[in-house]
Amino acid sequence: MSTMKKRDFLKLSDLSRAEAREVLAMATTLKSEPKGSRVALLAGRAVAVVLEKASTRTRASFEIGIAQLGAHPVVLETQGSQIGRGEPMRDTALVLEGYCDAIVHRTGATSRLLDMAQAKVPVINALSDDGHPIQVLCDVFTIEEAFARAGDSKGIAGRRIAFVGDCSSNMARSFVEAAVLFDFHLVLAGPAAYMPPKAELDAAGSHVSIEHDPIKAVAGCSVINTDVWTSMGQEAENAKRLAAFKGWTVDGAMLARAPTEAIVLHCLPAHRGEEIAGEVIDGPRSRVWDQAENRLHVQKALLCFLLGAKL
Repeated sequence: MSTMKKRDFLKLSDLSRAEAREVLAMATTLKSEPKGSRVALLAGRAVAVVLEKASTRTRASFEIGIAQLGAHPVVLETQGSQIGRGEPMRDTALVLEGYCDAIVHRTGATSRLLDMAQAKVPVINALSDDGHPIQVLCDVFTIEEAFARAGDSKGIAGRRIAFVGDCSSNMARSFVEAAVLFDFHLVLAGPAAYMPPKAELDAAGSHVSIEHDPIKAVAGCSVINTDVWTSMGQEAENAKRLAAFKGWTVDGAMLARAPTEAIVLHCLPAHRGEEIAGEVIDGPRSRVWDQAENRLHVQKALLCFLLGAKL
């Protein structure tokens, strides 16, 4: 086991702005190189990927990325492990710390994530009820990459970014945190009943504003981000949510109110025709597929950072 002081990534503010910039710079380098060119970086190490919730992008990107860095990925799902039989998460954490050099955890209640973080090796939050910081870190990378390709290299600082729809979601809450860390302005655009906790809004201060009118939601925003209206575990609320979010679909009419350079993000999976129109997610302003690919590169960079591997 490494003797370096362990660092977790449970929320975005676990990184300083300088450290986040270091991770994103590493991701740029890793993306520019052949995928198998860095197998010596984490050779001989192992990383556990613990999935308590269904996953496509998280599992594939972490499992492949870990292998590309030369480490061994160990994927544990609820079914097929003792987690599914009620083993306390803290016990799982204490076992895994003896085998692995880092743990990636996709879970529900934040209390389970904190129990996993009692392990003496770095723990990465790959989704919890209160946040999705790894996705939002990747989204920042995607935003800056997209505008740089278009000849605009000023970065994310100072931009106006909209999150449209369920602003009480883990994605929106991590975007609130990102607004402060990366110094941009976030517009939370959605119904009043679906906003982040007041304490989180207060902590973000002037970096965040709220808009309850779909007509005004994306005015002046160079990025329009959305996510499903009914997340995992909320299926019983689906009819209520469909009614509440009527009029908040990111469609051509909404996009027409944004600046011409505006891009669209969605972390997937998407429900075409609900939170986003098919012609938008598949259209020329969509950067959704770049966004999905960038999970691989940013997560590899974060693992290297947390484990002290230098490029």
